[in-house]
Amino acid sequence: MNIKEYESTLKKPLRQATNTFLLTEKQILLALKKRGWGMGKLYGVGGKPNSGESIVDAAKREIMEEINVIPGGLEQVAVINFFFPFVSEDKNWNQQVLVFLAKDWSGEPEETEEMKPQWNDRDKIPYSKMWVDNEVWLPIVLSGKRLIASFMFDENEKIIDQIIEEVDSF
Repeated sequence: MNIKEYESTLKKPLRQATNTFLLTEKQILLALKKRGWGMGKLYGVGGKPNSGESIVDAAKREIMEEINVIPGGLEQVAVINFFFPFVSEDKNWNQQVLVFLAKDWSGEPEETEEMKPQWNDRDKIPYSKMWVDNEVWLPIVLSGKRLIASFMFDENEKIIDQIIEEVDSF
């Protein structure tokens, strides 16, 4: 089954989430997930919106909660759909993640009970410690492009199908 076939079987829309990367000219902030789903992997900072909360407000709140930083402007660079067909729909691992970049913020990133932030050189991103899809799409957005993508995973966290489309805007 490919992404389009699987997507046509879904009965409800994908739940939304955010993923934000703080950037300097030469570095990217990644955070080690310390608990919950994805524990032990490096991520951008993010999560799900609360009821009635906009996705941008959710991104800002999650950054504050997870690394104690107040972002300035957020630039949306991607919409990525993640599909896990081996999980029953009621578990709802499927999600649509809006990816943002932040180039200005107030405060210094700090470790919290959920995330441990660390700066990495942009030319030495430790992809082996991240979800495998990051190596596919993150270089594209870091090069200044925007994209809409979909990834389907098997039960071993391997990509079994993907679609990537560069776009001018959202």
